Amino acid sequence: MKITVLSRSASISSTRRIVEAGRARGHRVRVLNPLRVQMHLDGGSQATLLYDRKKLTPTDVVIPRIALSISTYGLAVVNQFGLARVPLVNHAQAIAQSRNKMRALQLLSAHGIDVPATVMARDAAHLKEMVGLVGGVPVLVKLLQGQEKHGVMVCESLQSLEAALEAVLGLGHNIVMQEYVRSTGQDVRVLVVGGQAIAGVLRKPRPGRLSHTLNRGARLEALTLSPGHRATAEKVARLVGLEVAAVDILDVQGHPKVFEVNSSPALLEMEAATGMDLATPIIERAEALVAGAAPVWSAALETPQALLPPPERKGTVKVNAPRS
Repeated sequence: MKITVLSRSASISSTRRIVEAGRARGHRVRVLNPLRVQMHLDGGSQATLLYDRKKLTPTDVVIPRIALSISTYGLAVVNQFGLARVPLVNHAQAIAQSRNKMRALQLLSAHGIDVPATVMARDAAHLKEMVGLVGGVPVLVKLLQGQEKHGVMVCESLQSLEAALEAVLGLGHNIVMQEYVRSTGQDVRVLVVGGQAIAGVLRKPRPGRLSHTLNRGARLEALTLSPGHRATAEKVARLVGLEVAAVDILDVQGHPKVFEVNSSPALLEMEAATGMDLATPIIERAEALVAGAAPVWSAALETPQALLPPPERKGTVKVNAPRS
């Protein structure tokens, strides 16, 4: 089987692990930088994909690892492979859905997934006034389109929150603020592949003077997934339509609340914490898609409206037909 991994570099640890796992199973694996892929459209039924201006040879399946910094162009490349009927391990629309944090939370909340108290505003003063709505400090402050490693901060005091808000909003970023429970809750990450939860870790951020990201310097510990963690993470991945997803859960006394979904999760750190090979299941899912397995994305297309509750009706409105 010919596998194409879309990634800025083959040396990136997660990309390298996927390549190693694919080759270990006897597949031909190539890594393409999405920015070096050109697309030619002419209104015909077949568009042309080129790499460094040379026509790309066919591939059996594509595994996207699109960096947020090239999201717009990279997702156009993913979408073009999809239009050519190449199986995708994460569809472009599902990746885009997961990366808009507020829209993802809106989708999940509308379908019965519990999420932490969340507020969004454009003004720092308004956000400071709304701290009480998310339970007070500490709080999570997140860039609306933030990168996984750099887009989430924990602010442990009103002073650190004020400094973070001024810095982030001053750069023109949109942010959301969420409740964060340290003393009675657990920060859980669940890796879901092909609709199945396969691994989980606890994330324990190291304290900082002002604020710190959850991932930079965080300690990961292996976690035996509870039925609640497993069911919640699997439902979230199906709703968003992701074949590969890291579902981040705030677990407060056994009650899971989903606070984020990531479409290109880091693998090496989770492998080190769990002692598991997490790259091979991704390759196995790619094999299944090529063999004709139903993609998670097709189920996501069918479920949103069906899962929405019916609109509340407070009375019957009689409409008289016009007289002829």
